Amino acid sequence: MSEEIGVNPKHGRAGRHPTKGSLDALSGHGDPGMFGRMFPHLPPLSVSDDKLKALAAAMLDENSSTDNERVPAGFTYLGQFVDHDITLDLTSIGDKLEDPTGVENFRTPALDLDSIYGRGPDGSPHLYARGPNNAPSAKLLIGKTTLGFQQNAADIPGVFPNDLPRSPEGQALIGDHRNDENLLVAQTHLAFMKFHNKVVDLLMASPTAPTPAELFFQARREVTWHYQWLVLHDFVERLTEDGIVARVLNEGRQFYRFKKTPYMPVEFSGAAYRLGHSMVREVYSHNRVFTPGGLAPASLGLLFAFSGLSGGIVGDLAPNPLTAPTPISKLASNWIIDWRRFYDFGNNPPGVTLNHARRIDPFVVKALHTLPGGASLPFLNLKRGVMLGLPSGQSVAQAMAVPNPLTSAEISSGTDGAVAKAQGLHEQTPLWYYILKEASVREGGERLGPVGARIVAEVFIGLVHGDHESYLWKKGPDWTPTLPSRTPGTFTMVDLLQLVGDVSPIDGVTQA
Repeated sequence: MSEEIGVNPKHGRAGRHPTKGSLDALSGHGDPGMFGRMFPHLPPLSVSDDKLKALAAAMLDENSSTDNERVPAGFTYLGQFVDHDITLDLTSIGDKLEDPTGVENFRTPALDLDSIYGRGPDGSPHLYARGPNNAPSAKLLIGKTTLGFQQNAADIPGVFPNDLPRSPEGQALIGDHRNDENLLVAQTHLAFMKFHNKVVDLLMASPTAPTPAELFFQARREVTWHYQWLVLHDFVERLTEDGIVARVLNEGRQFYRFKKTPYMPVEFSGAAYRLGHSMVREVYSHNRVFTPGGLAPASLGLLFAFSGLSGGIVGDLAPNPLTAPTPISKLASNWIIDWRRFYDFGNNPPGVTLNHARRIDPFVVKALHTLPGGASLPFLNLKRGVMLGLPSGQSVAQAMAVPNPLTSAEISSGTDGAVAKAQGLHEQTPLWYYILKEASVREGGERLGPVGARIVAEVFIGLVHGDHESYLWKKGPDWTPTLPSRTPGTFTMVDLLQLVGDVSPIDGVTQA
């Protein structure tokens, strides 16, 4: 779920990135800066490129039919949205030069939605709608769609408030440009923008409405706390196990530790959290137009084409009249997402098919093996682990005292495992591959196994707990969500989308 998930070579990058040299200069669980190691004393696993290429080639999913019934497909791209949130770096170049280790001046990883809010209405006024006297208001600016290629019978007529706001040349006006690298993460970003605006409306309508000066800050706090709770309980526990958040909070974090300032551990960013690459599907049922049985299913190539970073959305630079589906000025109305196909609302009408994520296993769809330019994402992930000096999966499992670590025979199982064994990687295994294999062998691909689950859960809990504005810090672990939901005291992505009330905007609209 890192930024390298993009299949277009022009997808965005933001913030700083760790190097082995900077990581090797650190020791222990102090406050190392923006990046560090959870297991700083474990030896790195060194593997040649030839062995990594052979293993990466064996990780090809040939049929794309391994559904994970536990995880609807929307969580794949929620995970990418969250990744961009916790890796966004808004510090200035001057601060970066002044403090290269990042201990004092750099912002720390946090689930604070700065990818949505930027620096707020005062610091990032271009992200906000105008209010009284044309000043930036408490509400975020929402973009509009357009009619697509007019010779296409699948066009949806009309203009809808369902695109990111854009510059005259199609660049998304959002806090993190990476969220315009593919349509599914862009529509997820848009859903959170609309969520904020809905909370503003609710606060303004309440008997104890805040003053105009307080409105934005109260809305941001409500939105951020509900988002943090949702990430821990609807996202992390779905990928790990029910109840793990309460258990870690009660027992304390054993492996992701810091004195006062959270850091981004490379065992998480370079291995465990790259589970999302295994969850990506080759095609999706996107809405009633782009679905199996409709005009066409939504392939990864199409989902990346309808974005500003791909050059598929170019504002005033688009030809007039259009000569093809892309380039286009804004998102075409027939590409607005139907959220019922990506999250489980439980009552889909006939013909509205829920996409599930792929199982979490050592296989990755073909599109991610054949990136533009010929690169393989599995190889890039494996190579990145070596370059960062990540330890083997077996070393981490031993350091965590996992009672039932994978055996060499289990690593060797399957067509992929046979290649791992042939390359001598079944006894000392790259951490990313080990975590995917562990999920497949121990949990049938439905969720992470003990090593991966503990790393992901502890890091997310630590990021929230280390944020002094979070609900864990301000209210404690007993706080529960207060916004309307199907089950009072909880809050899920389905609750968020139902609260926004924009679940399937083009459902029932007659095509041109």
